[in-house]
Amino acid sequence: MPIFTPGRRWQPPYSPFKKVSISQKMLAGLEKIVKGPMFGCRMCGNCLLQETAFICPMECSKGIRNGPCGGSTAEHCYVDPDRPCIWYHIYERAFRMGREEKLLEVLPPLDWNKTGTETWGDVIREIFRYGTFKWISELLSRDPVHRAVAWDDVFHAVRQPSWWQGDAEFHAPAYTEPLSELEKQLKSGKFVVTCEVTPPMTVATGKFLRNLDLIKGQVAAVNFTDNPSATPRMSSQACSKLALEAGLEPVMQIAARDQTRNSLQSLVLGAYALGIRNVLCVSGDSASLGPDPRSRMDIVDIDAIQMLWILRRMRDEGQYLGGKAIKFPPQTFLGAAASPNSSEPRFQALREEKKINAGAQFLQTNLVFDMDRFDAWLEALDKRNVLGKAYLLVGIAPMKNMAVAQHLSREVPGVLLPEALLKRMENSKDQEEEGVQIALETIAQIKLRQGVNGIHLMPLNWEEILPRIIQEANLA
Repeated sequence: MPIFTPGRRWQPPYSPFKKVSISQKMLAGLEKIVKGPMFGCRMCGNCLLQETAFICPMECSKGIRNGPCGGSTAEHCYVDPDRPCIWYHIYERAFRMGREEKLLEVLPPLDWNKTGTETWGDVIREIFRYGTFKWISELLSRDPVHRAVAWDDVFHAVRQPSWWQGDAEFHAPAYTEPLSELEKQLKSGKFVVTCEVTPPMTVATGKFLRNLDLIKGQVAAVNFTDNPSATPRMSSQACSKLALEAGLEPVMQIAARDQTRNSLQSLVLGAYALGIRNVLCVSGDSASLGPDPRSRMDIVDIDAIQMLWILRRMRDEGQYLGGKAIKFPPQTFLGAAASPNSSEPRFQALREEKKINAGAQFLQTNLVFDMDRFDAWLEALDKRNVLGKAYLLVGIAPMKNMAVAQHLSREVPGVLLPEALLKRMENSKDQEEEGVQIALETIAQIKLRQGVNGIHLMPLNWEEILPRIIQEANLA
């Protein structure tokens, strides 16, 4: 196990995808010898140790480079339960060292042209650019500001290439008029209701369209998940188009798990051409939750925060990831997922702030059942001055029976059910009705919280209950 990175095993380093010179091979070999035992270095060629509390994020089972996923816990990684969650340890150490603000910087995806090669050569070149004697003298200065400026001037250029230029700042949208009906309603101050309708697992759309008809005129927008639980279903884009034809406003979800940087950009261009104006970016459930044979589980080409950064720049700056101009850029209202129950509230609040800084204009949370935990998370958001920078829609699900409750509690990462609720469901003579009453009670409590802009209903394949919940919770 590496000295400074608390991973369970040594993961193999990458090999370069190109021919490199003898001098580069020697420098890469030296870097591997030094950084391998210390950090478990995988020779990604895009080193981020300066920003991640000197724990290598490439030890993350998903390969996420901008923070924990929605299933992060202190105990273990949900993808590989006998490993720790590397990002939990990164956050824990960063907060302990007083370096947590560094975690807000939006870090780039891998440049695969550099994987398997060294990073030290880039550092040396930046030191030469800065001036070797000047850099060393400023590092030895007694003035901490001089030391910090000299250090960051070199390493910022290494970790933030010209095609990315990520930062830790909040980026407000560059437009003023709402881009979608959902944004218009949120901007007007209405308490908004959105919901999910499960995409079909076949080409038959009869039941799907009937489910849409159930909630037509009762919700501001309807979400379509992107292969939830890493299981194939009709695409979110196709479902969104069907919703438009049925007279509903869609929210198209995009899971990073199945996207590359090219497919993301082309998907959003096509979605906009079809009339889709709302996009929700999520990391996506790991392939470990899906059926066999499983797809690759250790690397996502881009994570949810990187997707937001790319799509915001496409919209507001009119350029592709590589810098090429877009003559007619897609104008999309961008959303992200939030996880009140994962990890620690202070960690998740920073994670949510990073998503908002990157471009998220609304957040839809994972399912909320524990109000004490939800309040702690809201307080953490408030401390970071996040409330008000993005619209907050709280996830609510009616549990149809005890089997659903147990599945949520045991199998779904990022969902927390208090023991009292589980016992309440178990002891009920009418579990369907009990699940509805728990949802109604939770909605009533959520509506009293400041900073909440609406409810996001997730029926868990029980769409026929949605009209009743909307009416009885006075959400219509």
